[in-house]
Amino acid sequence: MALTETAYAKINLALHVRRRREDGYHELETLFAFVDAGDELTARDAVEDRLEVMGEFAGALDDPFDNLVMRALGKLPRAEGMALTLEKNLPVAAGLGGGSADAGAVFRLVERMHGWPDDWQARAATLGADVPVCVKSETSFGRGTGADFDPGPQDLEGTPVLLVNPRTPLATGPVFAAWDGEDRGALPGGTAREITLAGRNDLEAPALSLCPVIDDVLGVLRDTPAWLVRMSGSGATCFALFDDAATRDAASAAIAASNPDWWQLAGSLR
Repeated sequence: MALTETAYAKINLALHVRRRREDGYHELETLFAFVDAGDELTARDAVEDRLEVMGEFAGALDDPFDNLVMRALGKLPRAEGMALTLEKNLPVAAGLGGGSADAGAVFRLVERMHGWPDDWQARAATLGADVPVCVKSETSFGRGTGADFDPGPQDLEGTPVLLVNPRTPLATGPVFAAWDGEDRGALPGGTAREITLAGRNDLEAPALSLCPVIDDVLGVLRDTPAWLVRMSGSGATCFALFDDAATRDAASAAIAASNPDWWQLAGSLR
């Protein structure tokens, strides 16, 4: 019997970079949210672990057998192997936590099929700071490098969202390296909507300096009736939040007509 899990696209409703650490990482304060769509993983019992990758962005994975999916499988002891099929629908190096979301979906599949150890969160964190929160895939506060997270306010659940990416990969490392080092203040408090409106993404300026087309995406989204437009993570994906799905869908259609080469994903926040 096959089981399926969605690797939910992760966005940062707000992302405040507070300081560079001596270990080379950065202290962050962020509000993670997840879209109800993303990559799709299907699992079956097998004699040994194996992976098949398909989908629009499958070719972007240089070595599909050395990606986070297979590494996640290796972190979880099982009596049997698992055959996984990954439908890669999210662009790579896009600020959507795609690889981490895939790993999170693997953890959920293993839990459903075999259970998982009590220290699953520590095992997930060895794959990446945001993998544990991607296992949960719920609106959460992230602190430190992003590995420390707590449940966040859920008042934006069901909010229509539109993701747009100019199909330009943007690696995370250079964006963080280009951050100017200025602490612009802590993440605000309040509801998720209040935090989102009062917050910011401190990586937007350095990302724009490396990938100017992001400004075009933001400009097009700001011409829609969205109540919030922001870049996600280290870019280049940007998102817009809407009051209703019909308005989102009309904006999506207009953007597709004027910028047919851009990637889009319409969904709702979980």
